Amino acid sequence: MIFVNYKTYEQVTGQKAVELTKILEAVAHETQIKIVPVVQAVDVKEIVASTTLEVWTQKVDAVEFGAHTGSIVPEAVLEDGAVGTFLNHSEMKFVNFEELAKASDRAKSAGLKTLIFANDIAELKNITSLSPTYLAYEPAELVGSSTVSVSTAKPEVIKEAAEVAKLAGIPLIVGAGIRTADDVKKSLELGAVGFAVASSIVISSDPRTAILELIEGFK
Repeated sequence: MIFVNYKTYEQVTGQKAVELTKILEAVAHETQIKIVPVVQAVDVKEIVASTTLEVWTQKVDAVEFGAHTGSIVPEAVLEDGAVGTFLNHSEMKFVNFEELAKASDRAKSAGLKTLIFANDIAELKNITSLSPTYLAYEPAELVGSSTVSVSTAKPEVIKEAAEVAKLAGIPLIVGAGIRTADDVKKSLELGAVGFAVASSIVISSDPRTAILELIEGFK
């Protein structure tokens, strides 16, 4: 499976996000690989209405309904049709583990699946206690890299992360610089079950070709 994080790139905001989602849906049906668009909260409702793919959002906050200006309440994105949420991405990390745990509890109590990111093995081990739907290992220094992927820079850590995930009974997703079929193939061999990608797809001049090239690694 592949999680495609739209982040806040202009190329995939609003109607442009709908257009990319249609491309991803066509590729998912063609290849039978599960592809999950992970979109801005403001785009969830429109994208859900345009696709049969499972749509996730990029974050929710550890808040209840009430006076929390600017926060994202889990129930709001759920009502719009989101199925799950990222938590603790390196670009949107919680200030401490307690706040992450609260957000995780809020998301799950609302009925959302969760994918929680860790930057290192120690953090990954802590996150297993939250029982997310997916664990994600993504070293912050490689996020957005156009030259080095986690599978080439830190293959031994992917293997260790996979062992942690297996012991906890939680599927492992890897990210950071995943751009080629070789990156995908190597990560699968090391124990990952899926991938989190972003710029290599969403700002590509040819996103269909870019994601098809990644999918070659599943074969």
